[in-house]
Amino acid sequence: MAEALAKITEKAGLGMIQIRADLDPAGAAIAEAVGLALPSPGMTTAQSARRLCWMSPDELLLVLPEGEVAQSIAALNAALGSEHALVVDVSDMRVAFAIEGAGAGQVLMKLCPADISAMPTDGMRRTRAAQVACGIWREDEGFGLIGFRSVADYLRGILSGAARPGSTLDPR
Repeated sequence: MAEALAKITEKAGLGMIQIRADLDPAGAAIAEAVGLALPSPGMTTAQSARRLCWMSPDELLLVLPEGEVAQSIAALNAALGSEHALVVDVSDMRVAFAIEGAGAGQVLMKLCPADISAMPTDGMRRTRAAQVACGIWREDEGFGLIGFRSVADYLRGILSGAARPGSTLDPR
């Protein structure tokens, strides 16, 4: 029997913090508070189990172990001081999946209207997987994908369907 194109796994134990601010004045304070360099547009920065994702000109997403969320929110609020900013725990509203293996890119290419193959190693892409808004970044052996928890079952289903054995894209 043919092997699946990629392994699809829901990532447990992740926390996610949405940070909204004018990144010109607030960027240095955010970077210091989270211990990661501020990512360039369309990129991520990562160290160990923490990843800071550029989501838009005034929005970042910090992905980290769920046990570090409260402490990180406190550090961000303290660092931002009087800056006009919003720091929100969005862990419960988001779900994350790992798409791992040699065919991980093909799985996403079937579902997303984005050029996944051109995505840089530390790239971040907001797009759609079928009809669902999502964010995608490259990881060690594939990709990470986040979406809304309300459509987690749908995301799991379309990712698993796109990874099914024998469904390799035609290289023509």
